[in-house]
Amino acid sequence: MEYRIATISGDGIGPEIVREAKKVLDKVGQKYGHNFNYEEVLMGGISIDTYGVPLTDEALETAKKSDAVLLGAVGGNVGNSRWYDVAPNLRPEAGLLAIRKGLNLFANIRPAYLYNDLAGACPLKQEIIGDGFDMVIVRELTGGLYFGERHTETVNGVEQATDTLVYSEKEIRRVAIKAFEIAMKRKKKVTSVDKANVLDSSRLWRKVVAEVAKDYPEVTLENMLVDNCAMQLVMNPRQFDVILTENMFGDILSDEASMITGSIGMLSSASLNESKFGLYEPSHGSAPDIAGKDIANPIATILSAAMMLRFSFDLDKEADAIEDAVRKVLAEGYRTVDIMDEDKKQVGTTEMGNLICDRI
Repeated sequence: MEYRIATISGDGIGPEIVREAKKVLDKVGQKYGHNFNYEEVLMGGISIDTYGVPLTDEALETAKKSDAVLLGAVGGNVGNSRWYDVAPNLRPEAGLLAIRKGLNLFANIRPAYLYNDLAGACPLKQEIIGDGFDMVIVRELTGGLYFGERHTETVNGVEQATDTLVYSEKEIRRVAIKAFEIAMKRKKKVTSVDKANVLDSSRLWRKVVAEVAKDYPEVTLENMLVDNCAMQLVMNPRQFDVILTENMFGDILSDEASMITGSIGMLSSASLNESKFGLYEPSHGSAPDIAGKDIANPIATILSAAMMLRFSFDLDKEADAIEDAVRKVLAEGYRTVDIMDEDKKQVGTTEMGNLICDRI
């Protein structure tokens, strides 16, 4: 089979981790008879340097014509980079928001799984993590505060900034359906996270999610306020199966969930539209301070590539092969510096990619 993949290496460690993910995909293609064709697309800081904008119309069109998009990371150090002394719509992350909107990627899927061999890297006590946890965070991605009207003005001599949080019934319903469909293939539990004791948007969210739940009688629905959910993630992460939430809450909670897996370098993600098309990326940032040092953890990007095989290409066997290879490498004691523990074997970005390839 032939597949067209638009690759966005981006900034910082992005080129290094995308390189390793492509290496793993090529190994899968060699073993299972697939051909992955890559077309590089500029986005983020490198696009600003080249074209003056974080995402060009041509780059977006290239992504639209592909079968899926594989992204590394974009951006730099906020406050210490030439890319941030400009208007917000010209900063690197604006490219990410634009491509999500342009491709209608409304559902972000972020698994948070604690490998047994990484239990020592988890900051939580052993009695809390027990035999591990396995959850998926489903985050609405194209609505809410990040896409609402915003402006800054001076009122009575005082500068004032306004950001608008807006959600429609349609936006809530479609991402809720995604969450319940995922729950049906897992432990059949959805925790819907909101701030319904304060926000009208959250009250609408809770109402629509309850309506969707009626179509999935096998799935247990619970509602949880976002501040309580943040506490519960560190008090009892094993209680969660599928967490469903809006854009900003999901951004924060998924980063929290990534850290209790041992490292944000382990957390993959998929951003999906109404069809099987998706953008796949690690949940971490561009980490410019370690770029070019061959110490970045490529596993989240490699696991994101596995999600691409599973969700966009229906290649479950091939996705399993990548995930099994990651488990084997970790079980054999190999670690990048972010997940390093005593008596383990530290390796760099390139070697970690090679080790995973060797075990496919």
